Amino acid sequence: MSIAQQATQYMNWAFNELGGYRLLNDAMHDALVKKTGVLKVYWDKYTDSETYTYTNLTEPEYLALVSDDEVEVIEHSVETSIMMDDFGMEIEMPTHALTISRKQEKGRLMVESVPPEEFMIDRNAKSIEDSYVVAHRTELRVSDLVNMGFDFEEVYNLDGIGSSDTYSEVEDFERRGYQIDEEEQTMDMSMKLVAVTEAYMKMDIEGTGVAQMYKFTLGGSSYKLLDYEPWGDIPFAVFEIDPEPHAFFGRSIADLIINDQDAATAMLRGVLDNVALTNNPRTGFVEGQVNVDDLLNNEIGGLIRMKTAGAIQEIQVPFIAGSVLPAIQYYDDLIEVKTGVSRASMGLDPDALQNTTATAAALTAQQGAGQIEVMARNLAEGGMRRLFKLMLKLFVQNTDEQQLMRMNGEFVPIDPSVWNTSMDVSVNVGLGTGKEDEKMAVLNQAFQIQSQIWQSYGPGNGLVTMTLMRNTLADMLAVAGVRNAERYFLPINDQIEQQLIAQKQAQAQQQPDPSMALAQAQVQAEQIRAQAKAQTDMLRAQIDAQKAIATDDRERDKMDQDLILEAAKLLGDYGKAVDIERIKSMQKEPRYPEAPPEQAVAGGRF
Repeated sequence: MSIAQQATQYMNWAFNELGGYRLLNDAMHDALVKKTGVLKVYWDKYTDSETYTYTNLTEPEYLALVSDDEVEVIEHSVETSIMMDDFGMEIEMPTHALTISRKQEKGRLMVESVPPEEFMIDRNAKSIEDSYVVAHRTELRVSDLVNMGFDFEEVYNLDGIGSSDTYSEVEDFERRGYQIDEEEQTMDMSMKLVAVTEAYMKMDIEGTGVAQMYKFTLGGSSYKLLDYEPWGDIPFAVFEIDPEPHAFFGRSIADLIINDQDAATAMLRGVLDNVALTNNPRTGFVEGQVNVDDLLNNEIGGLIRMKTAGAIQEIQVPFIAGSVLPAIQYYDDLIEVKTGVSRASMGLDPDALQNTTATAAALTAQQGAGQIEVMARNLAEGGMRRLFKLMLKLFVQNTDEQQLMRMNGEFVPIDPSVWNTSMDVSVNVGLGTGKEDEKMAVLNQAFQIQSQIWQSYGPGNGLVTMTLMRNTLADMLAVAGVRNAERYFLPINDQIEQQLIAQKQAQAQQQPDPSMALAQAQVQAEQIRAQAKAQTDMLRAQIDAQKAIATDDRERDKMDQDLILEAAKLLGDYGKAVDIERIKSMQKEPRYPEAPPEQAVAGGRF
């Protein structure tokens, strides 16, 4: 897994651990209603303190405990007891009992939602980056400031926000529904709420001519300087749904539809008044000719006493609601176009979806998605992108040891110190739970293509791995609403996949391939046939040699017989004897002198 993938998965996990859903819900709600939603990202350094109690400690154990710089002794007592040593001598043995507090300096990544009335920026700013000053003004208790290192005498006289800011007071009242009683906060001075402002701005304090970013901590409505320190990035991510070019504050949903909503509300109020007057018209009567008490009695079937006929007359009010309702519908349609949220797009308009095809119904339901996609893209490219860049940078800068992260069902060690804080951040925009059928169809098609590639080219295809195929199956379950994919498909990563492939290859080497076995059998059969043929050829050659020897013997015997007959004939006809023995000795000489001695036989045969 690459470093970018590790950073992405870890920051997503860390954001969820911080309550990411609630944070985004607050920021996006503020953006929709109050122009901007603000999230603040910072590294919180705190002291973790735990208390321990020990008894019957020896002197070395006691010294080992109190020598730790992180240990603070709260209570300590010593008891002396008489004991016998190895030589039988009585010695005094001290035992210690103590209570200690172990303090450790720790840090954690924090993300919090900032109410719009607590966020301040100079009026000429176009963005966070080019602003002259950005500030967060809130209220903290005196005890919190003392824990931050400020002197009690310096901060307890500071005042709060409500006494100097009417706007913040009104916003707080609208949110809470009641006014905070400041007298309740003064009963315990350590719990008193005071105004604290964190201002981020560039200043040339050193006199080098180059301004640097600083964080100024100010107290009270008079902005008393409490502390300042060099700073890095401004720790705010701003969410907007409709940014205004060349201005910091854009428009909210309320800004887009407030005029249309006011007009529609005025017309609806008129229609309701007209219906009320139509149902209960005003009545005119001749004074002194009608009993007023009877006239004011609305009892059904009640009598009205009159002295003369016709003394009472109803004043008819024309019913105009029928002519006004189309105008109200016009404004409602206009509001739906501006917001992108309509009954048809949510599938709640039976008139728009009646007697239509599935494609037409889908198009009708999606017609407002364009405006929603624009808002989602603005939220993603603005606030979300900056939020995760700030989180990544703070985490890398303040973490110098390995962390454990649960990834694909397993805890994997990661080292954030090697991450590059300048990595680009991109956001995948999701649009709720719409288009599930289309997503499922695309995932099914992708899985089929992956399976075909795997079957055709094997594990080493270079394009599809088992990890990617498992991811596809998990996404298919997620689209269907099943988030716990581990119950159906075991987690897998590149390392596990390589181990499985190596194990399969080892098994394949141990078990002979059927095709190789067949080839080896064929080779052995050919060898057996070749050996049989060689033996047959050798036997045939021996038989031929024996036949040749037998033929040669017959020829020699015939020659001997002819020689004897010729010698006898010569002796009888001419009286001349022939040296037969000498001729036979010549015949017995080897015919092949070049043959080895062991192969030479009598008569030249071998």
